[in-house]
Amino acid sequence: MKPLPGTNRGFFKELSHSRTLILMCLPAILFFIVFCYIPMPGAYIAFTDFKYNQGIFGSRFVGFENFRFLIISGKLWQLTRNTILYNVAFIVLGNILQIFVAILLNEVRLKWFKKIAQSVMFLPYFISAVLVGFLSFSILNYDYGFIPNLFKALGAEAPKFYSNPRVWPLIIVLVNLWQTTGYGSIVYFAAIMGIDPTIYEAAEIDGAHAIQRIWYIILPSLKNTVAVLILFSIGGILKGNFGLFYNVVGNGNPILQPTTDIIETFVYRALMNQFNFSSSAAAGLYQSVVGFAIVMTANWIVKRIEPEYALF
Repeated sequence: MKPLPGTNRGFFKELSHSRTLILMCLPAILFFIVFCYIPMPGAYIAFTDFKYNQGIFGSRFVGFENFRFLIISGKLWQLTRNTILYNVAFIVLGNILQIFVAILLNEVRLKWFKKIAQSVMFLPYFISAVLVGFLSFSILNYDYGFIPNLFKALGAEAPKFYSNPRVWPLIIVLVNLWQTTGYGSIVYFAAIMGIDPTIYEAAEIDGAHAIQRIWYIILPSLKNTVAVLILFSIGGILKGNFGLFYNVVGNGNPILQPTTDIIETFVYRALMNQFNFSSSAAAGLYQSVVGFAIVMTANWIVKRIEPEYALF
């Protein structure tokens, strides 16, 4: 069977034909080449006893010794557990709350209120992590924080947040939800706006009330969007939000590390405090390899269950 006319172009002809689209994609392509692909040979540091004066490839090769050190120290399990559990909470609670907010916005009939609500909810996403950390410290600090002073004014014992590691998972999840819910809800709101209005009209004619429209029309229509966004999120399930953890929790508080230490904060401390490039590189490489395996597995499972929702 002969190919259709115009479908058997050569590579350079296709390149010339799509030059406008390629030029639009060029900044993103260059970004990934410069910041993702060119630094890849540096992963070799994870297998060496890195010395400045010997360079990356001149340093002594030690094999998996750096990984062995992480496993024996018990840090690898703690870091992996914290990073995955936080990201699972962010993904599950974040998507549920974002969908809920998007549906509420869709049900609002006042356009001016809808626009104001979107702007107010979108604003926290653009607030610097440094400012978020400062606000958190102003609220939680024992000496002059808002919540401890409120307890003191009521004659109760003020909570010592920075000495209690058990409360920090809840605090971090709440701060993350506050900062990301508005941004994420816009994506789902846009997907809801793409639903054919005639479906709503037919449902109203059949006597469907608001809850039925949400359950039988909106939620099924969001399945594809939810699947794709969750797959993308799973791809970064071992990648913690360094800005959030470093600025909200702070660095160098060993009391909180059992419940707040993630791979990114460990790598930062290993580099800045101990100058241990080998261990930090080993932790980073472990993070990338396991994260790649997780996203490939998740995509394979989705492809087996619902092929059209898979990434590839």
